[in-house]
Amino acid sequence: MRRLSVAEKEFIAQRAAAGVPSRRIAREMGRPHRTVHDHVDRLRRRPPPSGLRSARQLSLAEREEISRGLAEGLSLRVIAGGIGRAPSTVCREVSRNGGQRRYRAARAETRAVSKGRRPRVAKLAVAGPLREVVQDRLGLRWSPQQISGWLRVQYPGQGQMQVSHETIYLALFVQSRGALRKELTRQLRRGHATRRPRSYSSYNGQGRLRDVVNISERPAEAEDRAVPGHWEGDLLLGTSSTCIATLVERTSRFVMLVKIPGRRTSVEVTTAVAAKIQELPTALFRSLTWDQGKEMSEHAQFTIDTGIQIYFCDPRSPWQRGSNENTNGLLRQYFPKGQSLAGYSQADLDHVADELNSRPRQTLGFMTPSQVLAPALR
Repeated sequence: MRRLSVAEKEFIAQRAAAGVPSRRIAREMGRPHRTVHDHVDRLRRRPPPSGLRSARQLSLAEREEISRGLAEGLSLRVIAGGIGRAPSTVCREVSRNGGQRRYRAARAETRAVSKGRRPRVAKLAVAGPLREVVQDRLGLRWSPQQISGWLRVQYPGQGQMQVSHETIYLALFVQSRGALRKELTRQLRRGHATRRPRSYSSYNGQGRLRDVVNISERPAEAEDRAVPGHWEGDLLLGTSSTCIATLVERTSRFVMLVKIPGRRTSVEVTTAVAAKIQELPTALFRSLTWDQGKEMSEHAQFTIDTGIQIYFCDPRSPWQRGSNENTNGLLRQYFPKGQSLAGYSQADLDHVADELNSRPRQTLGFMTPSQVLAPALR
């Protein structure tokens, strides 16, 4: 099929901007409708957002200046002065990208972008032999810093058998980012199960949940979204302590909204959510993932009453409930910030949920959540 010419593309852009339907434009041009429709779709599609980076990181333009300076034989200190950076910054940049003879700006930029992607797979989660050595030394009450230093001496030149002490701490304190057993924290000198900044105070109004089951213990079928019935939950907050409980099914992104009467106490939240769950078949509610909010302090009683296990995310890790966070953003179109949510009835919330569940989603191949969940309801 003949491709669109430049003149044809300009004609389509002008007619589309005037509001003419793509089918009519195709008839005017004598071209297939699908060809015109696809081009109009590309015109209306938003360009991908450009990656934002900290001002402390080197830009591609600065890396180009470094490469040109090295080609001219300038010293690292002179190059650093020319781009307004510290000489140590330029020295580290050149050293980790092949040295002065092999440094190339494009290659350094590509490597920086790749290294900066998050979240990253934890080294101890994939390196089995290294993980076994670290766990063995922690069992001997070695500190993470001692283990890291000993590994550099014991395995020189073997990067796969070396790890920083910060990575070990991260694997211990954030269960979803590491593969070290939680009980190994008892072998640390201070025995802390978490690590906080020096300025952190436990009296921050968030409370502390007891006897929680961490998200790292959630079944694998929930993680890969293969089996329906695993849900994510949170509260959508309004003014004057008003809120709505939001429940999102991980496989289909099916939404359920729950009215919370009165103030958002743990008893009221768990009671309302438990009552809403009864509307679904038992097989469609296997687990619930929640954040560390104190509105779930009655989680143990909730599990006894419903038989549903609640798994809790790591502190300050909203991406572990990504589907729910995305849905809460969509709900702000209906419930803007700064307004009370007390005036909405359960019927109003069900109407909003029906609209979202009838909206095609790109992640579902442009099927709707209701269509994806329908087979499981039969």
